[in-house]
Amino acid sequence: MKRIVTALFVLNFCSTILYAQPIKQRLQQAVQRITADAKLKHAIMGFYVVNAQTGAVIYDYNGNTGLAPASTQKIFTSTATLALLGQNYRYTTLLAHNGSISNGVLNGDLLIAGSGDPSFGSWRYAGTHRDSVLAHISAVLRRKGITRITGNVVVRDTAFSYQPIPGGWIWEDIGNYYGAGTWGLNWNENQYDLQLKPGAKEGDTAQVIGTKPALQQVELLNRITTGKAGSGDNSYIYLAPYADAGFAEGTIPAGAGRFAISGAMPNPGRQFGFDLQQYLQTQDVAVNGTVETGWELLNNKQSIPAYTRVLDTMYSPQLDSLVYWFLQKSINLYGETFIKTLARNAGTTGTTEEGVALLRNFWQANGIEPSALKIQDGSGLSPQNRVTANALVTALQFARKQPWFDHYFADLPLYNRMHMKSGTIGGSKAFAGYHTSKEGIPYTFAIIVNNFDGPAQAVVQQMYTVLNELK
Repeated sequence: MKRIVTALFVLNFCSTILYAQPIKQRLQQAVQRITADAKLKHAIMGFYVVNAQTGAVIYDYNGNTGLAPASTQKIFTSTATLALLGQNYRYTTLLAHNGSISNGVLNGDLLIAGSGDPSFGSWRYAGTHRDSVLAHISAVLRRKGITRITGNVVVRDTAFSYQPIPGGWIWEDIGNYYGAGTWGLNWNENQYDLQLKPGAKEGDTAQVIGTKPALQQVELLNRITTGKAGSGDNSYIYLAPYADAGFAEGTIPAGAGRFAISGAMPNPGRQFGFDLQQYLQTQDVAVNGTVETGWELLNNKQSIPAYTRVLDTMYSPQLDSLVYWFLQKSINLYGETFIKTLARNAGTTGTTEEGVALLRNFWQANGIEPSALKIQDGSGLSPQNRVTANALVTALQFARKQPWFDHYFADLPLYNRMHMKSGTIGGSKAFAGYHTSKEGIPYTFAIIVNNFDGPAQAVVQQMYTVLNELK
């Protein structure tokens, strides 16, 4: 028994001595272990840690090396957007007309003017759900006594530039839900589900059951086949913005009764217009005309009808609520919308390039060199993005000093029992966030690994071993 007690004392003493090592030394040893792993033989890592309270640098390993940040880049966009627009900012969508109402007839066009609200039609909020939006518009028309519209449903989707996709996004991404572009009017997060039924055996062609919502004026060539049971989703949709034809290929697993893959709408304004027209018909509101979008009219060298009276203004949730989902679910659409919104609010035409320039200028004024932020978009999806771990920490430290920080801190996902944003893109994995040690020392950190070998999850576990030293 005495030997056991002695052994436990020695083990506890050694553990105490080990933990008593300076944090810098412990982090250095953890970094040495991870960088010696075969999976990181040809990789490069950036790691930067500061004392969140004092700003003192705790550890710096390639902290000023530009690396692909993936979705940790959302930290720059979300923080700057909250600072520049304010946490109470709301997007608006106007319901209007350009005619007169007489005996239940709107003699003119029904116009819906968007300002880029990324939550319009989103299922994440009760008030923005597509069914709620359609029912609300119908109720407004009913209150006005309108049962017939002689003109068209005109969707003004021109608040942003014609180009919905940032430069640098790859073809494999842009037809899928996470590669959805952003327009002056977004709908259902510009996402739809392609519903499929796998074949009886491996190699059989999967059957297309339909899309939800039903895509309008789009034809998809199905080249998806059945893979092995349990093989997961290995399929992609290839459908460009504004296109009316595309294709899907890859595999879905055998054994599933139904299987859905999510794609990006090629023209959300047009989709919304058709969805609204069809819904109004079910509510006994006839539309004599057709659906027109602002960009389609301009492309045909026609002017967009002006509205003479606003029937209703629909508001998005507050910006801090939008940022919650932006960070929690890493919704790229929200980031690209924020970038264009910053540009538009600054009086420009609402392009990604203008928004990125504004973002870099904002961070230069707040302590980040422009060369540390070589970015192409607002979400991190472009593989051309390069930022430093130091820059990520600087942005997070800026957020700590803002009146909305408590809300922002809660918006960050919880990974490894630490509040941090993650990022994943081909061969790259990153985390950036905050953690307070058991001694009560608050840390702000960023860790990025590029060009690792093997599955991302194995590298994640290695990165956790480094971050665990901050606990």
